[in-house]
Amino acid sequence: MFLTIFAFCAAHGTRVAKSLRRTLSHSEKIMKTNKIIVSAAVMALSAACFGQSKSFTLGKWVEIQNAILRELNANYVDSLPVARIERAGIDAMLENLDPYTMYIPEEEQDDLEMMLNNTYGGIGAVIFKPDVNGNVIINEPYEGSPASRYGLVCGDEILEIDGVSVHGLTSQQSSDRMKGKPGTTVTFKVKKVRGGESWKAGDVIDVPVVRERIKLPSVEYAGMLDDTTGYILQTKFTEGVGKDVKAAYLRLKDQGMKKVVLDLRGNGGGVLGEAVNIVSLFVPKGSLVVTSRGGGYEQEYKTLSEPVDTLIPIVVLVDSGSASSSEIVCGALQDMDRATVIGTRTYGKGLVQSIRPLPYDGQLKVTTAKYYTPSGRCVQAIDYSRRNEDGSVSFIPDSLTREFRTAHGRIVKDGGGITPDYEVKSHRYSRITYSLVVSGIVEEYVLDYVRRHDSIPALDDFRFTDEEFEDFVAFAKTREFDYRSGAKTLYDQMKSELENDGLAEAMKEQLDAMGKALEMDKETFLRLKKDEIIPFIEEEIAVRYYFQEAGIKIRLRYDDQLKEALSKPALTF
Repeated sequence: MFLTIFAFCAAHGTRVAKSLRRTLSHSEKIMKTNKIIVSAAVMALSAACFGQSKSFTLGKWVEIQNAILRELNANYVDSLPVARIERAGIDAMLENLDPYTMYIPEEEQDDLEMMLNNTYGGIGAVIFKPDVNGNVIINEPYEGSPASRYGLVCGDEILEIDGVSVHGLTSQQSSDRMKGKPGTTVTFKVKKVRGGESWKAGDVIDVPVVRERIKLPSVEYAGMLDDTTGYILQTKFTEGVGKDVKAAYLRLKDQGMKKVVLDLRGNGGGVLGEAVNIVSLFVPKGSLVVTSRGGGYEQEYKTLSEPVDTLIPIVVLVDSGSASSSEIVCGALQDMDRATVIGTRTYGKGLVQSIRPLPYDGQLKVTTAKYYTPSGRCVQAIDYSRRNEDGSVSFIPDSLTREFRTAHGRIVKDGGGITPDYEVKSHRYSRITYSLVVSGIVEEYVLDYVRRHDSIPALDDFRFTDEEFEDFVAFAKTREFDYRSGAKTLYDQMKSELENDGLAEAMKEQLDAMGKALEMDKETFLRLKKDEIIPFIEEEIAVRYYFQEAGIKIRLRYDDQLKEALSKPALTF
């Protein structure tokens, strides 16, 4: 009943807002007429909402909001930006509920399409625009994309999009102009980075590209790690990903796979039904995967299809970025004692969202239920205040957890996220490495590298040499970025606090000695972290010459967490 009433009130509230917009450009007479209509609508709305106590409260606040809007519209000193303040009010209201309930207006439907299906209309390329007054640089064309087929390569510079200069446009504004309805044509004025059949490096040519529906893969990579171990990297739960995982599994099985790793690290989830489809590949038909409860309703989701393999050993890799549908998969397989879960505790998002239509072709993504694994666990954090900086679950005291049992009697706990069977932490990178990546230094260097190298060795033979690293150091030392160590950053903060407290002068000798010990010049620090920085450079270079899968192969080359996970004995029952 509540949802029905809420939808009714929201619809009328939106119509009131729309009528208020119209009054801004009409005569006083029309404005008065609209005020009468608004008053009548509010009275009717209030009457409809007075049936129950919750409805009364809702009707009361809707009436107050509309009364405020009427007064602002009539008396505010300047023109009333109705659209802006209404949107801000809606966003603030929904943010007070949870981070996942949100309003998606018609003009942002592409974001919803990307969220659900990982698709958009465009040319299929990642761009880089370091300066708002500079050119757009083709950074990563996707394999088989329109950008790649029409000859755009990494390093090409876009000067104009459909006759409009990109100078003065932000990266997002440029990207928006490149996207569009599939089948339409967008024309770029391009400065070529390398020569071709009818142009030479540096020539400026027009390149018309027909946009297509670009579908980014949710299974980004599937391959053999060794003669018997298969590996599937799944990064999202979009529509149809269950079929993609099944197809990848069968390909690897044909290659001799005897053990499979399903990598869900950093997978923030998506469509709940696809989580059920993936679990169904490995457990008997009719197995309970997840139960959702909310609004007085309970729904069980069971596997509906025959499995492809109920015996093969499974390792599921997770981390603090594994959320929602990822937690359904690893939680269900753990509860059924069907897989060994390895990594670090997952994010802790046990909430289900549904998409509801709104007036004027908007959408409401609203939290409608909590979900529970087969043993009865809810992975949603009990204490919402205990969150890490990335939003994932922090320490949960035993007093706030309950024990549950897996199919074979092992103890598992709720309280937030899925705790792995084996904890294996990922590599903790230094502050300077993060700074190089986040500030775009690595990206800028790689683009410069591509301009100077027409090709690189085959991927298995490609290594970023010591000599090339010195070239990178020479490049990076000329760029501005925060190269302080984590310890030096804490020292600077401590020194600032001591100065605020009036204690810095009394401790000057000790502070100077500590500051001198922590001081390190940029080149020295870069060389110190050479082994940590090189994998990032290699990955970025590999993508530019051999597309996205090549980058993943380079990443696997240095994945110590995966290597340690594979050394753990599989759980047997």
